[in-house]
Amino acid sequence: MEKKFKRILIVLVVVVGIVTLPNFINSSDGEKMQLSISTPQEDLVREVFSYPTGNYEGKVERITLRANGDIMFHGPQIDGAYKNGKYDFNPSFRHVKKYIESADLALGNFESTTAGGTPSGYPVFNAPDESLETLSKIGYDVLATANNHALDKGKNGVVRTIDKIAENNMVSVGTYKEPGENIYIAEVENIKIAVLSYTYGLNGMESMLSSQDREYMVNLIDKEKIEGDIKQSKENGADFTIVFIHWGNEYQLKPSSYQKELANSMFQWGADIILGSHPHVIQESDIIYIDGEAKYVIYSMGNFISNQRRETLGSIANSTHTEDGVIVDLVLEKDFVSGDKRIVGVNYIPTWVNRTGSNGNFHYEVLPVRDALKGDYNDYTKAKLQASYENTMGKMELYGEIGANK
Repeated sequence: MEKKFKRILIVLVVVVGIVTLPNFINSSDGEKMQLSISTPQEDLVREVFSYPTGNYEGKVERITLRANGDIMFHGPQIDGAYKNGKYDFNPSFRHVKKYIESADLALGNFESTTAGGTPSGYPVFNAPDESLETLSKIGYDVLATANNHALDKGKNGVVRTIDKIAENNMVSVGTYKEPGENIYIAEVENIKIAVLSYTYGLNGMESMLSSQDREYMVNLIDKEKIEGDIKQSKENGADFTIVFIHWGNEYQLKPSSYQKELANSMFQWGADIILGSHPHVIQESDIIYIDGEAKYVIYSMGNFISNQRRETLGSIANSTHTEDGVIVDLVLEKDFVSGDKRIVGVNYIPTWVNRTGSNGNFHYEVLPVRDALKGDYNDYTKAKLQASYENTMGKMELYGEIGANK
């Protein structure tokens, strides 16, 4: 997998709220250093990362990983992208392309299939192949495909989606053509990152697979399997293990007790980062300490792009929040002499889906909210952008230390 790997600069121009994790080593009196949390500020320039004294020596590498939630292609999006006999989704992502392509490793939840034939949206998702061409062009490396729509077009849909993702120089995780393919490890600047993916269910379509195929084709949430996969990823040399998980309750702004319990279990098993999807709204993020080591979870990253919005969901609770998404920017570090590995920074890039047009002819674009607020949008749109920003960043606060040493 080719990628334009870039080193992370020590000084960053910050366009969103930042959480810096300067050191997670317990002091001699048993107290852990506290997280430094900054609130969003206008064009803040600050030194984000500093090397801890006396703890690292030799060669140290840092990489940036960016991830987002549900990438969906509903019927109106597909219709709006059709022009001159072909589909063009590039305009929908032109404003966020710079954030995706500049990551060392970019991940998203592809909540559709590309089964070929006539494209369709909800309830049976089948996106045009051009959707994957666009996602590859803007810089995605890995797409999570274990979600409740993975079997919308049956076994052939699963297989063809995997093939089309590969044809576009990306990797799918969570769905597989053969048994034993479920541990994927990316290598970026010699740092090895395992990416695993699981879903709570398949909308009752499990019967479309034989009992043998159900054993491996789509990763379902199974605690014993997840624990085994996490531990296997470490045995296979992963420095960091990411779990991209499709869980939770739709349109709920807070994670369930089940999500929190499962997240803690996955951290105990060895996961380092948990990226949640499925609720279609953003849920809180947190840092959890396991044996003094910081782990990161965001319970739901919301919708990155979809037709779910206040105009289409009507009276459904929290419908306005379905327009909100977030790109999570994680900075990971490894010392190749000591072998120490850690998360050194967490940044957030809030996004909002803008829909324009009328009479069934709509166009969609993902807007980085901070950038858009400075752009040439009318007051009505800017009011929506401001509300989206506040909704998102209000959930990105941390909720205290949880873990072995609390």
